Amino acid sequence: MTLSAAIALEQTFGMYNMDLRRFLNSRIDTFDAEDILQDLWVRLQNMQQPINLDNARSYLYRAASNLLIDRVREKRRRMHRERRWHDFHTDFSLPDTEVVDRAKSVEEEIIRRQTLLVLSAAVSELPAGARKVFTLHKIDGLSHADVAARLGISRSGVEKHMAVALKHLKLALRH
Repeated sequence: MTLSAAIALEQTFGMYNMDLRRFLNSRIDTFDAEDILQDLWVRLQNMQQPINLDNARSYLYRAASNLLIDRVREKRRRMHRERRWHDFHTDFSLPDTEVVDRAKSVEEEIIRRQTLLVLSAAVSELPAGARKVFTLHKIDGLSHADVAARLGISRSGVEKHMAVALKHLKLALRH
């Protein structure tokens, strides 16, 4: 762009600046309107072809309108993206739905692994009957009646073995 064209463009932009600002402010908040005006000015400065100054007003309004449409579309896309993220990361089972980070912290993962090691060792230390009942009930998911039927013992016997196992595991977790 030649120097004279740049000067003419600057004068034209200055002449319509207040009108463009009112035009944008009536359609979008003031902060965004100012940003759009700045974007418009930068685009005008970087143009390779000078605009026809006979149609400068129309050109400036069309360019401002296009930037406004782009800004509104971007806001909608951002809001949609944020809403999807929020919906995915919100636990709706809680009152006052708070964002829940489902990822375990490193500390929680270390504690979980240590607890598993302690429990695994404690299960292996159980008496054979209690270990078998505990494994069938808690690991394999069988009911007390099913465990009793499989092992050929009474339901009361299953409950006593489970009581021994749970007491032993609680003691192991306390230490």
